Amino acid sequence: MGMLQAGIIPVTPFQQNCTILFDPDTKEGVVIDPGGDVPVIASVIEEHGLKIKEIWLTHGHLDHAGGAKELKEKLGVDIVGPHEDDLPLLQRIETQAEKYGVQGLQNVTPDRWLKDGDKISFGSHEFEVYHTPGHAPGHVIYFNRAQKFAHLGDVLFNGSIGRTDLPGGNHRQLLDSIRDKVLPLGDDVGFICGHGPGSRIGDERRENPFLKEI
Repeated sequence: MGMLQAGIIPVTPFQQNCTILFDPDTKEGVVIDPGGDVPVIASVIEEHGLKIKEIWLTHGHLDHAGGAKELKEKLGVDIVGPHEDDLPLLQRIETQAEKYGVQGLQNVTPDRWLKDGDKISFGSHEFEVYHTPGHAPGHVIYFNRAQKFAHLGDVLFNGSIGRTDLPGGNHRQLLDSIRDKVLPLGDDVGFICGHGPGSRIGDERRENPFLKEI
């Protein structure tokens, strides 16, 4: 097995980072947060000859989960995550998409819910699951300890943190999730987030102005 590699495809008008994690040797991988623009995602998968094993969701907002059902039907794979507290969000994707004028997004129910402490994997690449509410009630993050890599969804960004003014958001809860679940992963852990460029946890601990409250 090779080192994890990641490809990022910005999707929907929200420019959400749909992420393909894959092993360059086996070509096995997963798609994290296919929020929309599924034909683009599928063409990238085909172009690189990837064998997608599952679709993983960090949370239920439309820009992260709105294309999951369509991609599942196209690839014939299961949808895994997020935590079941996001079921109401996943059931309102179509309503939210109409509100924002985004076409083609669908409500979805995952094949498997995740909870804090679960472990999921593809090939030999294992990820620890942490439930990190605050941006969304059922938000989860994925951590690969062996390669010091995390996918943090919309919990922590390069220079910012997730919004908490959306339904189910809670600012104090988000800061608690960052303090208790994200920062302990280690300063040397690099991460991909749901929007914009990634970073390292140590850099955010030192420089992110939103973490001064922690």
